[in-house]
Parts: sequence; structure tokens; C-alpha cells
Amino acid sequence: MHSKALACLCLIATAFALPVQAQTADDSDERVIMSSAAFLSGHPDLRYRLSGLDKFRKGDFDGALTHFRRAARYGDKPSQGMLGEIYWEGTGVAQDKAMGYVWMDLAAERGYPLMLAKRERYWAELDADGRARALELGQQVYAEYGDEVAKARLDRELRFAKRNTTGSRVGSVGALTIIIPTPSGEEVIDGSKFYDEKFWDVDQYLQWQDADWVNNAEGTVDVGDVMSLDQPLPPDGDDGE
Repeated sequence: MHSKALACLCLIATAFALPVQAQTADDSDERVIMSSAAFLSGHPDLRYRLSGLDKFRKGDFDGALTHFRRAARYGDKPSQGMLGEIYWEGTGVAQDKAMGYVWMDLAAERGYPLMLAKRERYWAELDADGRARALELGQQVYAEYGDEVAKARLDRELRFAKRNTTGSRVGSVGALTIIIPTPSGEEVIDGSKFYDEKFWDVDQYLQWQDADWVNNAEGTVDVGDVMSLDQPLPPDGDDGE
């Protein structure tokens, strides 16, 4: 694959992997929190996206496809967009532009500008047969990966992860502190930041993601250096699905 095409594909998955820039101390804490194994273990949407991107960059396209699909089951729009690009371009799979359109249409479900623009371009380039096939395929994909069902899966994971990490202090973290290993040493984070509802309440979590994606839909994306994909990610596990 040409490097330009690879960069385009990777941009979709990385653009919202972490907050775009750390402008304040709170932003910096968020970057540390989101790059931690403890956070990723409770957020399968991000965990599988990062794992899929890691495999994609290493040329393991079968593995990448599997992990992007897993992330997509939890409503991860960048991963759904990656699947759209993979099928549209035929990267490691048989090219299927109708399926590429279906995944990009799903990725545009929340109105992200980049996904909407790609969806419209894909549709314009499909012939009549391709459009008919895309409409047929879309029903099955939406039934399994659309927000209506994916949000419930993600909600279960977030609730389970928070309950099992806070124990009897669910809903009140008190003076709890979180120690997070980073490439530059340990970071101590206030528990109230780690357990901020925007990370654990599914509605607030998705609203927070949506706002960040839309606000940073244009221009240059800098995901920083907190998360290194050479670092091991938490085990994928079964997720009960």
C-alpha cells in the first residue's frame, strides 16, 4: 500500500484515540488516564481500536479487521470508518465497494463531518448495482453494529468495569487516588478525574467523544506521545460477546 493511502486510513483510527492536545493540566491528566491499561480494559471500543490500528500498521490485516470489528460492536465510529476504508480500497481483503459504503454510512451515524464526506463520495462513485447491494447489506450490518444495539453493549462494559474497580465506593470515590505507569514514570491522578462520569456514563461518554471529534474534524491532528503502540495493550478477553 502507498504511504499516502496508509496515512489516510490511520488518520481515521487515531484522530480520536486520545484528546488532541493537552492545553491545560486537566487535559494532560485526561491523556494519561486514557492511555492507561486500567482505562482501556474497561473501554473495549478504544482498546480494540488501538489494537486494530497496531496490527494494521504492522501489516496484519486479518488481525486488524478482527479488532476493528470488535471495536465496531461497541459503536466505535473511527473503527467503523476504518472498516469502510479497508473494504472500499480492498486492503488485505477482496475489494467490496458496496460493503465499504455500508461501513462508512454506519460510521457517519452520529454526523461526524469526515465520515459524512466520505460516505457521500462513496455513494457518488457506486453504480446502480452497487447502490442496490449496499442498501441490502446495510440492514444486516446496522442490526448488529448500529448505535441502537452497540450502545447497550458499551453501557454494560462501562458499568461492569466501574463497579469492579471502585467496589463499595461506587458513586463516591472519596480520597481515592490512581497511580498510572507511563513511559516517563508513574503519574498520580485524582480518583475523581479517573471516575469522571463523562468516562463511565455511556450517554456522557458518547457526547464527549462526539464533541471532540466534531470540534477537531478539520486541520492537523496531533495525538501526542503518551500512548505508544509499542507498549502492550491489556488482553482482549472475550467481552462476553
